[in-house]
Amino acid sequence: MVLFSNLDIIIVILFFLIVVILGFIPKMKNNSAESYLLSNRNVGIYLFVLTNVATWYGGILGVGEFTSKFGILSWVTQGLPYYVFAIVFAFLFAGKIRKASLFTIPDKLEEVYGRKVGLFASLLVFILVSPAPYLLMIASLLSLIFGINILLALFIGIFISVVYLFKGGYRANIITDAFQFFVMFIGFIAIVYFASTTLGGLNFLKDNLPPAHLSISGGASPTFIIVWFLIALWTFADPGFHQRCYSAKSENVAKYGIIISVVLWMFFDFLTTSTGLYARALLPNMENAVLSFPILAENILGNGYKGLFYAALFATILSTLNSFLFLSATTFSRDFVYKLKKEVDDNNLIKYTRIGLIVSSIISIILAYKFSSVVEIWYNIGSIIIPGIVLLVISAYSKVLQITHKYALIESIFAITASLIWLLIRPLFAMVQIISEIEPMIVGMLIAVTIHLLGIRKYRRRI
Repeated sequence: MVLFSNLDIIIVILFFLIVVILGFIPKMKNNSAESYLLSNRNVGIYLFVLTNVATWYGGILGVGEFTSKFGILSWVTQGLPYYVFAIVFAFLFAGKIRKASLFTIPDKLEEVYGRKVGLFASLLVFILVSPAPYLLMIASLLSLIFGINILLALFIGIFISVVYLFKGGYRANIITDAFQFFVMFIGFIAIVYFASTTLGGLNFLKDNLPPAHLSISGGASPTFIIVWFLIALWTFADPGFHQRCYSAKSENVAKYGIIISVVLWMFFDFLTTSTGLYARALLPNMENAVLSFPILAENILGNGYKGLFYAALFATILSTLNSFLFLSATTFSRDFVYKLKKEVDDNNLIKYTRIGLIVSSIISIILAYKFSSVVEIWYNIGSIIIPGIVLLVISAYSKVLQITHKYALIESIFAITASLIWLLIRPLFAMVQIISEIEPMIVGMLIAVTIHLLGIRKYRRRI
């Protein structure tokens, strides 16, 4: 439990009140699914950038955990590859996605690879956009502040996150994200400023950090680093990226909105990595690295500033939690219920999406309660699922890379199965270092690439 002054409490409560009020303000221009799910595909450059940046950093406590354990490797694995892939995405895919005017990734995969692949992809996307890691972080903060049981904190966190999405849909999501964008930047600028002036600059970090924390590798194995780079391929299959491109006012908004976002990501990554390094330097024996940011704030921030920083933490997490909840609900409604019932109009999509919000909330609570590490959830989900979908998404927008329907389904199933099996049996080879260091995602991607190449060959023979 942290010590909050009355001013800190007022600031945090005021933050939540503003978010909720903003969330209930937007009104849909009509009752269409396009209005509820994509804000009438009329999102301009400013809202596009603000929501794209705000929702990228929901794993903020995970960044603190990762930086505390590995130092600037956090930036190397959680920042650099995403900049590269996001820019590639902007130039090669953003415009095409907006032009397609669909709703979801499975929509596109069904269009290119058939109904079976589309439905299977729906399951994968539903898992990928699990809000569980972000719910766990919200609950961890609530538990830390108020000293409540983690399960109760999970229920409170999910309620705060979902309450206004029922009414306002995607428009409510992006309006609240825009406000939270400014809160998160102000809060992290404040803590980096106070850390540098109170503790010292680069010399303080050099004197108090393990040498590996200031090296690019962070003391981690090459395969560990490679896997995180491969996980960054998730950018191409990120349902959030696709959703925002579908909702953009134009192809240029989608393209240049992502490029501008990358610049802002670089600045925010500097702030978060610096904060994590200061936390590790000041608190080398911290037991729970997930809480490194809050505990640093407890040690260096005074009244008012502490509340501001906690508001920034909540803003960073809540913006992503809301977005992933809505994405998960959209997948449930549009890609499962709507297609399994073979409906031909969108009249019931809003109702199904609201049901999806409830279903996603329940599943997220269960997963967040099961796993204690944010990084563990990211790592396991990414390692297993991404190999089964990323090449299919890329090829869906590139005719030269497309494969047959049969090979697409085989690729997805086999890649995921291979990753999962290796994840389960790898501990059996713990005594054989060269084998035990092979990560599950590498196995899955090798299978996916092999089958995809065979599929391309087969597809070309057919045409």
